[in-house]
Amino acid sequence: MKTGIWSFREIKNWNARPDPQKKKERRETFMIFDDIYKNKKVLITGHTGFKGSWLAIWLKELGADVIGYALDPPSEPNNFSATKLRDKITNINGDIRDLHLLTEAFKKYQPEFVFHLAAQPLVRLSYEEPKLTFDTNVGGTVNVFEVVRKTPSVKVLVNITSDKCYQNNEWVWGYRENDPMGGHDPYSASKGCAELVFSAYLKSFFSQISPIGAASARAGNVIGGGDWGADRLVPDCIRALSGNQSIGIRNPRAVRPWQHVLEPLGGYLQLGAALWQDPQKYSGAWNFGPDDGSHLTVAAMTDRLIKYWGEGKWEDLSDPKALHEANLLKLNCDKAHAGLNWHSVLTIDECLQMTSEWYKIFYAGSSHESTYKFCTQQIAEYVEISRKKNLI
Repeated sequence: MKTGIWSFREIKNWNARPDPQKKKERRETFMIFDDIYKNKKVLITGHTGFKGSWLAIWLKELGADVIGYALDPPSEPNNFSATKLRDKITNINGDIRDLHLLTEAFKKYQPEFVFHLAAQPLVRLSYEEPKLTFDTNVGGTVNVFEVVRKTPSVKVLVNITSDKCYQNNEWVWGYRENDPMGGHDPYSASKGCAELVFSAYLKSFFSQISPIGAASARAGNVIGGGDWGADRLVPDCIRALSGNQSIGIRNPRAVRPWQHVLEPLGGYLQLGAALWQDPQKYSGAWNFGPDDGSHLTVAAMTDRLIKYWGEGKWEDLSDPKALHEANLLKLNCDKAHAGLNWHSVLTIDECLQMTSEWYKIFYAGSSHESTYKFCTQQIAEYVEISRKKNLI
């Protein structure tokens, strides 16, 4: 199978090949993570979101029985609807703040793996709705942990939070997993609180339940096809570019650790597989961030995305009176490098090329099935690049 970044034309040609050959290559591509997820019941909270929908697709391709628990997609359009994922997995419309409904879902489906991604993910909304943010990100997380500890079928919990959980002093070096939690804005504070809740449940309950592995995974800014979230750089750029409008940038000099969505998801899956095999060794906190080459200013990222889109322009909308948002936040990922052999696979230009290709096929009127296949092929090419670098 070809390695490197595929274009939509190349993927259409691949999809047109004879079924036996495609099936053989697909089996070889997705025989990863020791086939641990094959035929396992995996429950994802937040599966209608950007990261959650990509994770659900990847797990489906790994042969898992995927159960999703989430509210309706947070935007329109969205990756969940664009791929018609609802028809491919078990879909439960529910709020993690609803302990009764969450309990009933776990009782009915008896998951073996739980990936908790459901959250209120926006810094600016957290200023407008601080109670909603804390109720969801702290109270909702408590509900998930409560149900997990009372469900004997669960053997692995991967709790997904954010790099913003750290007390950010805007240092030039990366934060390690044992650095203090904190947060200037309500969103960051809620993620720091959720980490403290996780630590308490791990020490008080999960480490006492045998054999359950529980880990908390922290990642930075992710990009990729299918994201139309509010107050996010790439979706803002795509909305403007697809409508032939100028891109408005709030903070062009801010530096962010950019990575394609498949990078941290690969880390979460690798971590989940490790927890299944050795829960005691791999339980705890883990960072999944990009290499230094992917730390760019917002302005530089916008310029590169415009290059891969083919045209466009941006304007500076900086406001000195704007609400506080961090200018610099880096993660130290030495633990994941040494303990999981996890590393970033894609260059920032490969990330942006994959992202722009996805949006181009969407705006070209691609069918739901073609969009889903494009997602699976981007996963396949990511796996092949990882294999070539001996990382899977």
